[in-house]
Amino acid sequence: MIRTYGPESELSPYEVQAAGYALRFRCETRAGTREVSIGTQSPDHTVQWTTLARCRLNDLGLVTPSLEGAPDGDVLRLKRAVGAGASASQSHRQATGRGEARGREQQPRTADPRSLETAGPAHDEPADPRAQAARAALPPIVDDLLHRFTTAGLSLTLAGASVRQALEGRVGHELDFVTDSDVRRTRQILHGWGDDIRFQRDDAPDVVSLRKQWDGDTYTLRINARTAPTRHRPSGSRRAEHEKALEAYLRRRDFTIDAMALGLSRVTLTDPFGGLQDLERRVLRTPRAPTAAIVNDPPLMLRVVRCAARLGFEPAPELRDAMSATARRVTEVPVEQVREELTALLLSTRPATGLRLLVDTGLAEHVLPELPALRFESAGHHRHKDIYEHTLTVLDQAIALETEGPDLTLRWAALLHDIGTPRTRRTGRNGQVTFHHHEVVGAKMARKRLRALACPEQLIADVVRLVELHLRFHGYLDEKWTDPAVRRYVRDAGPLLDRLHKLIRADCTTRDRRKAHALARAYDSLEERIERLAVEDAREAARPDLNGHQIMEILGIRPGAELGRAYEYMRNLHIEKGPMNFETARDALLEWRARRDR
Repeated sequence: MIRTYGPESELSPYEVQAAGYALRFRCETRAGTREVSIGTQSPDHTVQWTTLARCRLNDLGLVTPSLEGAPDGDVLRLKRAVGAGASASQSHRQATGRGEARGREQQPRTADPRSLETAGPAHDEPADPRAQAARAALPPIVDDLLHRFTTAGLSLTLAGASVRQALEGRVGHELDFVTDSDVRRTRQILHGWGDDIRFQRDDAPDVVSLRKQWDGDTYTLRINARTAPTRHRPSGSRRAEHEKALEAYLRRRDFTIDAMALGLSRVTLTDPFGGLQDLERRVLRTPRAPTAAIVNDPPLMLRVVRCAARLGFEPAPELRDAMSATARRVTEVPVEQVREELTALLLSTRPATGLRLLVDTGLAEHVLPELPALRFESAGHHRHKDIYEHTLTVLDQAIALETEGPDLTLRWAALLHDIGTPRTRRTGRNGQVTFHHHEVVGAKMARKRLRALACPEQLIADVVRLVELHLRFHGYLDEKWTDPAVRRYVRDAGPLLDRLHKLIRADCTTRDRRKAHALARAYDSLEERIERLAVEDAREAARPDLNGHQIMEILGIRPGAELGRAYEYMRNLHIEKGPMNFETARDALLEWRARRDR
């Protein structure tokens, strides 16, 4: 028999695998008409929806167009087997029995028919290159750790994001494992081998974490162990418990691409939720129904945004829809966690990608409302400029100007530099739109938003200052600045001058090449003046507090070697002790002369 499930019901991977498919249903009201849709879920967990009117009934039950078109040997073959009398639960028990009779292997049985298995030397099955390449990409520390567990008669499986990184050929220094040992035994195995061994318990299973120095690198290893066995537990149930713990661990991962496990002794890739296919498609999908996953864990929505920006993956349509439908629940996330997620987003390789997703799903309305507020057009004689798109472009251009790695202060300033435009927008009689003093208003808004996110005070002060000053340069274009005006510009920027240079250059997003070149030349000119004045000011600062005429008058000497020595002494004294008034400088010179005469 084939059961029918709701659109968000969670299914064990074995249920769909054993039956060959599952049917889902949903009811919707469109234009006042109630419509029933039927979805055909295949073993890889994809669902193809159709209307009930397009389905038909036969001796096997409800048949959808997807099942009609499935080739023999695929879903339709499995459907016929089910119709011949094998129920989903019977097929599951048979599959489990066959799995237990396959041998006494330590590695978990793969739950998905697309799971990869690489045989050892005694088998003739061809080795899957992806699994082997992932195993070969692991650092030697993994082999040493594996040896300790296999010597104790236990298994060790790489799991989670570490598997994805290994499949991509870029293993990091944080590795996650699952073992069939309990916590006590795991700690005994690791005793004397790892550094700073810690025990933490979230829900289940228990986690033993440690740091280990290896070949000059520091690794953080997390081993997920099962709970301690009951006193009367049958000895043959350890494998079943390990499989259950592995599946539970993988189901709790945020995304299917991180819900895979790589066997280490006998190389196997366990992929119960289709993570390998999602990795190839560069799609973010949740192992559980997305709405249920978000309801149970609202911060997941922010992690989706962060991972989309960091990895460049696209959320699956059902995940994006679930985020939009439950966006308000992001208000349940502690503000410190929101800040950390936004920080990670801004420091990622593609922050604009994540910010677009944040806005499009409605999350930004609750955590960064100033950003979607920029989605309007300012018209000037029918010439439009989207401030929202301009802001994201400025952010990208500021990142391109970074020279010493990601600069969080610069990126926040680029993101918030124009948030004062909606409040200062005015339309004149001639239809011209202006945003007078939006930098002043924007600075106040930036301070309020960053404080609401509990950001560090120094970061807030620096971002606010950059927002205040980002339009100052336009005064240089309108009128020729005097040297004192340039010095005031430098003084007001202080240690933020280099960031201000980058922000102002990034703020030029005009498509008019002539105008863009003119702005660039003007700012080149300003930077050259700043450098020239800095050299002159440094030279002036190095001059002694007494000039040559004053030295000759005080010492009663004429130009010559004696004047040169006195001048050099006063210059060095100025450098060492700083500026002095005339009387102090005169006394110091006379004291120097007296020492020379003794």
